[in-house]
Amino acid sequence: MLRSCAARLNSLRGLRGLRGGTAGSSFPLKNIVHENHSLPKPCWSKDMRLLFDQMMKKCEDGSWICFPSHKYGSTKMNQGFSAIIHDYFSTASKVINKENMSQAQLFCGSFEDGLGFEYAMFYNDAEERVVCLFEGGPYLQGAPGFLHGGAIATIIDHTIGMSAMWAGGVVMTANLNINFKRPIPLCSVVVINSQLDKIEGRKIFTSCNIKSIDEKTLFTEATGMMDERSRRKIMNNLNP
Repeated sequence: MLRSCAARLNSLRGLRGLRGGTAGSSFPLKNIVHENHSLPKPCWSKDMRLLFDQMMKKCEDGSWICFPSHKYGSTKMNQGFSAIIHDYFSTASKVINKENMSQAQLFCGSFEDGLGFEYAMFYNDAEERVVCLFEGGPYLQGAPGFLHGGAIATIIDHTIGMSAMWAGGVVMTANLNINFKRPIPLCSVVVINSQLDKIEGRKIFTSCNIKSIDEKTLFTEATGMMDERSRRKIMNNLNP
């Protein structure tokens, strides 16, 4: 089922291209795919598994797509981002160590299973919406028994970043505003709903909220503005 969803994702993006860009400049997922870690894991709670199965059911008619989840960025992806950093942040690019880059892991996937960020993301093209099922592990504790605010900010940034990436290609966070309404219990399952609000030139505006699985408790609200960074440049580096 996951393979069929991933295939539809590649097919759909190839047909429609990136919003705001030229047709055919779609983000080449086939070039950056490594082992998919979004499969149900033994460490997932019953609630997490149940929600995942429900979302996968929605994928069957093509209305929703499950994003692959990876621990590592590919060599081509790293090269593309390095090109952007060199163009826009020449001072920072001088301190990038190629050996360190080869050992780098994506932050949200750098913990052992069950200890950190456990999540699965789904996208609805018609609604321009990303849903993230998230379960924060014991290594993400802030106040005793609750998730650290920085961990919450991380998964929010990751989720709205996926919304913006679909709309504009490769993006970087320019602004992130978060209102913490209630603390999120450690190791609980929550649902993050993110949507694309508007695009103004290279600026992509998104918003999201985090709610309990029964949608009765609002934990967090956030808005973000992403800056599209040289789609043509990184596409040249990503494509063979």
